[in-house]
Amino acid sequence: MTNESPTEPLIQIKDLFKVFGKKPTKVMPMVREGLSKDDILAKTGHTVGLKAINLDIHKGEIFVIMGLSGSGKSTLIRHFNRLIDPTEGQILVEGIDVMKLNTKELEQFRRNKMAMVFQRFGLMPHKSVLENVAYGLSVQGIDKATRNAKATQWLETVGLAGYEEQYPSQLSGGQQQRVGLARALCTDAEILLMDEAFSALDPLIRSEMQDQLIELQKELHKTIIFITHDLDEALRIGDRIAILKDGNLIQVGEPVDILLNPADDYVEAFVKDVNRPRALTVETVMKPPAYRLTADTIGEALKQMKRIPANYAYYVTDEGFQGVVCQEALEDAVKTDKEALMEDFKVEEMTPISQDALLESIIPATMESDFPLPVIDSDGDLQGELSRAHLADVLSDFYTDGADDSTDEEKQNSTKEDK
Repeated sequence: MTNESPTEPLIQIKDLFKVFGKKPTKVMPMVREGLSKDDILAKTGHTVGLKAINLDIHKGEIFVIMGLSGSGKSTLIRHFNRLIDPTEGQILVEGIDVMKLNTKELEQFRRNKMAMVFQRFGLMPHKSVLENVAYGLSVQGIDKATRNAKATQWLETVGLAGYEEQYPSQLSGGQQQRVGLARALCTDAEILLMDEAFSALDPLIRSEMQDQLIELQKELHKTIIFITHDLDEALRIGDRIAILKDGNLIQVGEPVDILLNPADDYVEAFVKDVNRPRALTVETVMKPPAYRLTADTIGEALKQMKRIPANYAYYVTDEGFQGVVCQEALEDAVKTDKEALMEDFKVEEMTPISQDALLESIIPATMESDFPLPVIDSDGDLQGELSRAHLADVLSDFYTDGADDSTDEEKQNSTKEDK
């Protein structure tokens, strides 16, 4: 049993400070008074590593901590499993204060609750790949047959079946990092700590490892704390991102929040060069579907149409999105038979876009369409719409050459007057 309630975060960091030096507690009053990191170093010879960090991390999320060198990100991750003890503050995991664990309890906690994947792989050169992966289970006292079977299974999962008897020196960097990942996963630890885990890899291999982590997470639902200095990587894999600067927590949010609503100039400088079309999905920027028709007959559909400010609407049935309907076409059809069924009415076909699609992939279709594009989910149900004007607004900061040629009328979004 744990002290965790269903709504309580898995990990809570509360008012965490870390000062490096011989007498950190004596320096804390200066830190709390707000003296800068540089001033404290000059006056006392102590270095402020972390200052007033408060974080909630939820079960099953990939939580990315990012910042430049010296920001405190690697210092912070080492507090989670108490490789570093804070000067002040609390670290709660499932409601348990990690700072109160004795030596034996802390050892068990590190073995069973958290596993770490290092930047430089951390493999033992004198042990085979299989022995490296099984090492954590060996420390836990699991018998050889069981741990080897499990290690073999995880090697297959990360794409290294057949490499069991190889040694680390015989593997490429990407393969060595896969061994490190398999070793961390093999212990069944609920929490993975990944400190710049992919930073030493070539860009292509790094991208492959990011893809693999995302795919594995869909099945495993681990809680992953991932350290990086690369915002593109953070945006690609993170469910939420925390940005550190000089030991201070600057902003926490989902990738779209960081990208579209930077907290200050520091974060804005980080995000300004991000390729937004490749980083944002349709779902993150779409608008709710403004106008939809659900009537059974043409006459009822025209009544619905006249109640909305646009001269078009999406036609939706129990089977999902069917197409777009213009008021003019309905008015013509009503003259013939207002009781005619909408299912027999010829709607204007329009290919919907997936809410999971990257903006990059839908730019041509959006720019060519006379109407905002309908956005559907995996079941084909209408979830939103994306117009030329809104897409231009979202991307205007990225495309700084003034390519937004949308008119003011378009940006007011399709009223009868501008249609």
